[in-house]
Amino acid sequence: MRSIVYHSPVYNRESIQAWEKRWFAQHNSSVGLMQQVAWTIAARLDQYILKNSLSIKKIAVWCGSGNNAGDGYYAAAYLSQKGYEVQIFAAPTGDSSDLKQAILYAQLHKIQIEPNFAVPDHFDCHIDALFGIGLNRKLDQNWQDILQHFNHLSGLKVAIDVPSGLDANTGQVLPIAIKVDITFTALAMKMGLVTGQAKEYVGQLDIISLIPNDDELKPMAYLTSPEIDLPKRQAFGHKGSYGHILVVGGHANMGGAVIMAAEAAFHAGAGKVTVMCNASHHSAILSRSPNIMVQDIDQFDSAKIETLLSQIDAVCFGMGLGRDDQSAQIFQRWFEILQSQTQLEIVLDADALWFLAEEKNTDLHENIYLTPHSAEAARLLNTTVMQIEQDRVRAIYQLQEKYQGNWVLKGSGSLILENDTLFVCSTGNAGMATGGMGDVLAGMIASLKAQLHTDIALSDIVTLHGKAGDLLAEQGQRGIQAQHMADAIYQVVNL
Repeated sequence: MRSIVYHSPVYNRESIQAWEKRWFAQHNSSVGLMQQVAWTIAARLDQYILKNSLSIKKIAVWCGSGNNAGDGYYAAAYLSQKGYEVQIFAAPTGDSSDLKQAILYAQLHKIQIEPNFAVPDHFDCHIDALFGIGLNRKLDQNWQDILQHFNHLSGLKVAIDVPSGLDANTGQVLPIAIKVDITFTALAMKMGLVTGQAKEYVGQLDIISLIPNDDELKPMAYLTSPEIDLPKRQAFGHKGSYGHILVVGGHANMGGAVIMAAEAAFHAGAGKVTVMCNASHHSAILSRSPNIMVQDIDQFDSAKIETLLSQIDAVCFGMGLGRDDQSAQIFQRWFEILQSQTQLEIVLDADALWFLAEEKNTDLHENIYLTPHSAEAARLLNTTVMQIEQDRVRAIYQLQEKYQGNWVLKGSGSLILENDTLFVCSTGNAGMATGGMGDVLAGMIASLKAQLHTDIALSDIVTLHGKAGDLLAEQGQRGIQAQHMADAIYQVVNL
């Protein structure tokens, strides 16, 4: 089995806070760490400004009342030493001795501190040191107004650790968050910076790693590496060497989904692809892709299905299947058989997930991959989309606990749970939010799992799907369509 290269471990706030406490318990200075974080931010920000030839002279630092504010006070002093004109706008502070030392340090460097957030619009750069990692509650109206003011001002925007208003564990806003160009996050990557609504707020991510990992620090997930090396094909391979994919769906009124899944399977390298759908779509499929084989879904009883599956390596089931009574009968017939086919790689998507939610006994085997978006996940868990999005990590674990199998919870920063390890997809863009992208992903999973089985991780396939979308987005995100993905898939699987 090919070893998986993790791009970066990802943690929740509780793990990082406990890690800090263990570090301080070893007689390491909390003020010293605060100073190191601030000095590194000041140095990297200065380097960024110079590298990009930005005309920045005046910097406003927005400080709250906790340790995140301490980073801000020190950063203000260090930036002042580098020649910037710096002013601090601050909330009332508590009794923290570390924070008092930070304030005193800023005062010694003659930084003007205003006890309010009436920040005028003549600063070239704004630094958010208001809340940081600890915020896990809905902000009151006063704080919402302050964050809104920050967002409305012009200039380069920078966050220290986590953009204020963004939940460090879930990536959800509370209910408003600061949007920045750069986030300098201290010590390690937080889950809330890479999934959920995070991409809208965090900008460029820069990790400031300053203390060594200890044995008790355990990642909650891994950010996928965009560098994926697929094995070379053997010179003596033939079409039977690279998997026969069966795409099952295609209600009489919905033929496009199976076409996109089948074409994605071929462009990802499958040797053979058969589409099992309503016969009314056969002519359209063959005129578009004559290399696809077709079968009439209404002509297959259980015996014929089992005979066909003996010739198949992977099944992609559910796209465009429909939700009427006839679709329900087809689902039941196929699902009962697929559950016993442990030798097959099986992808359940779209309408297969709709009907799966109504099943009573669902102990799915380890070669079944399920790919819901948040609305499908909500139906599978008998909850709401809001509940899913409030904590996507919890949701994907609940899905696996209830149904078994391996899961992709699609969305910005898609989550992948395979063999009890959680990954966050590092690729993809907002232009991929269009009909048919899920069908394309399902076809890619079936294709690459049929070809490589355990030699490719589910997270790798999701990442390749995102890379294909990013390739298309180089010409612009608006107007990307799922049928455009085929050639991009061909390119990314051959990089």
